[in-house]
Amino acid sequence: MPIYEFKCTKCNTTFDKLVRGEITPQNPVICPSCGSKRTRRLVSRVSSYRGSSSGGGGDCAPSG
Repeated sequence: MPIYEFKCTKCNTTFDKLVRGEITPQNPVICPSCGSKRTRRLVSRVSSYRGSSSGGGGDCAPSG
């Protein structure tokens, strides 16, 4: 279950929401601040971590 970032177009609040299932007109995301159904999903930044102790170039496949 992904966590998405949303913005309410009524009160301008930005919030995160754990989404269970699909977002549809019958199952909208509701603003926790004002209760509006006028929300839109934002494009969130993705963070990743690559450890420096491996000494490799970040390959996922094992060598050898």
